[in-house]
Amino acid sequence: MTGHIVAGVDGSVPARAAVEWAAADAQRRGLSLRIVHVCEQWRYGDEGTKYCAGTLAAAADRARGLTRDVEVTTELLPGNVIDTLIGESASADSVVLGSRGLGGFAGLVVGSVGLGVAGHATGPLVLVRGPSVVQYGRVVVGDDGSDDSEAAMKYAVDQARVRGLPLHVVFAWQIPIAPPLAAGYSMLIESTREEDIRRAAERVAPWQEKNPDVAIIGEQVVGHPADVLIRAGGTADLLVVGSRGRGGFASAVLGSVSHAVLHHVTCPVAVVRPRTHQA
Repeated sequence: MTGHIVAGVDGSVPARAAVEWAAADAQRRGLSLRIVHVCEQWRYGDEGTKYCAGTLAAAADRARGLTRDVEVTTELLPGNVIDTLIGESASADSVVLGSRGLGGFAGLVVGSVGLGVAGHATGPLVLVRGPSVVQYGRVVVGDDGSDDSEAAMKYAVDQARVRGLPLHVVFAWQIPIAPPLAAGYSMLIESTREEDIRRAAERVAPWQEKNPDVAIIGEQVVGHPADVLIRAGGTADLLVVGSRGRGGFASAVLGSVSHAVLHHVTCPVAVVRPRTHQA
């Protein structure tokens, strides 16, 4: 694990919430906080640099006011926002962003920057929609047995530990589409369901054994993974998912489930890619 968290800011309300979330996370986990603002010269010009610098200074003041003994550094960066933040992720423990920034359409719940970084960041990318109003007292992580969900589990266990909260590991089993006139199909489906749920429970057991200080609870649910995780995220302080799972196209950088979760869950969402993936 690297020693700092990166928070990207642009002066928006979600970005302010992201700085607050990142500051609290740095405090809990004993990490430093690096706050960056990407000032695109083609968009703002030389005069806009003053605004960018002011945005960065305000975010740093907010972070320092919320923490104790957390090293807070800042940097004004040139370049393309998405590419620059992806580059920052290579040396960071995690990157924290607001769910959407000042640009784009007001009706979007997740902006193009958040989606772009989520699909290519090295390690965890946390998207924060707004200040946490209600604390539910649990962390939720999605599991499907993929390499990405394994990386998500590692991050989720650490988050649950430093928060002193239970971790709910959610496995969603989706009923396959029935072929026409398939004899004995219902028996086959039931057998498959039982086997998949058994394997999901078995995947949780080693995590429980290795982390006796964290209450890790396995939940096996029948339903579409996106729907199940969206419901679970409605009563979570943090929802953690892998960037992509077993389904979909192998070339996709952000799976359909994580994409749906980002658009519908109101709590902070961490999208985790294994660091062995190339950003």
